Amino acid sequence: MDQNKIRNFCIIAHIDHGKSTLADRLLQLTGTVSDRDMQEQLLDTMDLEREKGVTIKASAVRMTYDADDGDTYIMNLIDTPGHVDFGYEVSRALQACEGALLVVDAAQGVEAQTLANLYLAIDANLELVPVVNKIDLPAALPDEVAEEIESITGINAADVIPVSAKTGQNVEQILETVLRIVPPPTGDDEAPLQALIFDSHYDSYKGVVAYVRVVEGTLRDRERIAMFATHVDVEPLEIGVFAPQMKPVKQLQAGEVGYVATGLKSVRECRVGDTITSHTRPAAAPLPGYQAAKPMVFAGFFPTENEDYQDLKDALEKLQLNDAALVYEPETSNALNFGFRCGFLGLFHMEIIQERLEREYDLDILATAPSVRYEVLLNSGDIKVIQSPADLPSEDEYVEIAEPWMHVQIFSPEEYYGVIMELATKRRGEFVGQEYPASGRIVFKYDIPLAELIVDFYDKLKSGTRGYASMDYEFAGYRTSDLVKLDVLVNKQPVDALTMIVHRDMSYERGTKLVTELKKRIPRQLFEVPIQAAVGKRVISRANVKALRKDVLAKCYGGDITRKKKLLEKQKKGKKRMKMIGSVEVPQEAFMAVLRLHDD
Repeated sequence: MDQNKIRNFCIIAHIDHGKSTLADRLLQLTGTVSDRDMQEQLLDTMDLEREKGVTIKASAVRMTYDADDGDTYIMNLIDTPGHVDFGYEVSRALQACEGALLVVDAAQGVEAQTLANLYLAIDANLELVPVVNKIDLPAALPDEVAEEIESITGINAADVIPVSAKTGQNVEQILETVLRIVPPPTGDDEAPLQALIFDSHYDSYKGVVAYVRVVEGTLRDRERIAMFATHVDVEPLEIGVFAPQMKPVKQLQAGEVGYVATGLKSVRECRVGDTITSHTRPAAAPLPGYQAAKPMVFAGFFPTENEDYQDLKDALEKLQLNDAALVYEPETSNALNFGFRCGFLGLFHMEIIQERLEREYDLDILATAPSVRYEVLLNSGDIKVIQSPADLPSEDEYVEIAEPWMHVQIFSPEEYYGVIMELATKRRGEFVGQEYPASGRIVFKYDIPLAELIVDFYDKLKSGTRGYASMDYEFAGYRTSDLVKLDVLVNKQPVDALTMIVHRDMSYERGTKLVTELKKRIPRQLFEVPIQAAVGKRVISRANVKALRKDVLAKCYGGDITRKKKLLEKQKKGKKRMKMIGSVEVPQEAFMAVLRLHDD
């Protein structure tokens, strides 16, 4: 295929600015999907994506477009997520493109994730096509938003395309502009094969299906291929393109985007970011991949039934194929037995993974409260990295603890200045600066510990600003803080899954709140259950769950008082014995009580 007739581009935007709707209109306009098969959010294939109205997974599709110049072009579109937790999906999609549509909501203007994705596109040297969407809304201000885009990107406001993805107004102009601005791919069809794996999913019949962008050479059906990183060679079962369903083809040439059904059954043999080459005529070097995702939030996933452990392991392995940002390792807990410590890019990412495990693999999971990764400087001079608060050594074994801090950018209308300042200060935020990108809008820059961000900072920000504020964050490095381990004891037994690492100044307040929450959620037993929060050997808070009592005196009407005392003494001994051998079941809500500690 003539490379001059190919364009590879993606759509980047803040969450809920209309990427998926715009992709729907482009599919309709090019005749890729018939009106009969059309449905809203066509490329969002997961139930979760449709329910939550967000794109979770990047998806590729090939469109054929008859342009105004009389030629027919192949347009490869990749629809990307907008939520900050799925920035890794966006960075991978950008590697497979030469251009990007920058979509901005005409009513909301430029928001935090718009900027974050814009910088990713600039770093990847992509040509930008700015688009102002939702111009059909009564509150739309397309001219003001176009000027805002000009002040940020330097692209003339007159070149910004005003569209309505809902009604289809001006959508054709986007495709014509993409043809004019986005360069065609470069690459030699006769060179040794180099194809970048930018995504993958698992198919029960075809094994690992790798989404590839062929950079050099030609990928042919039934020709043995090899992976650079894992040194696995295999004969593909099928190669093809997304139209938008999987459609087999005989070959993929340099510049084209498609898929390879490898038949491999293990995630370890075909990794996202790896380079595919020919087994018989391999390339000299792999393509520069992208950086591996760094998990920021960690939580324990445990099956409610011990016999489901292997099923959970298989499910996590298959899910990792669909989501390369997920990492996990085995973990043992005294309270919850065997499970996995999983790493996520953020709290929303964790929520999505948990729901997918429960829905797609029919598993019942207990999830512990999320935590972050800490660096502990031991007395010996070594640095120990801990992902679970339960792994923190005792205070006399280490010198200091360092926690991850984030650079946070918060976009907001000016009227919420005080709300945002108060929220950030409560969460140990350090003010760095502020900017005014447009009249009436302000950008706050803060450094905030990640542990303070992951629980409900975003929810509080949204509710405090009536949904108008948006935020983006990036890793700023580790800083030493005065941190302590807050242990929780139920019936004098430590529950490792409820252990937290908190700032010393906040330990009493957090401990008291946690004990109060647990008292509400732990069911009453036949004996009294003490719940304690302790820092080191010092108990800082305690509450008792009252015992369920049987009225042993009901049959004693009248008579001698010594008879009643004897019965009560007998009951007291029985309770004491029961307490020594009794075990307390801690319900799932108790583990998630940690999430509600910030609630005011």
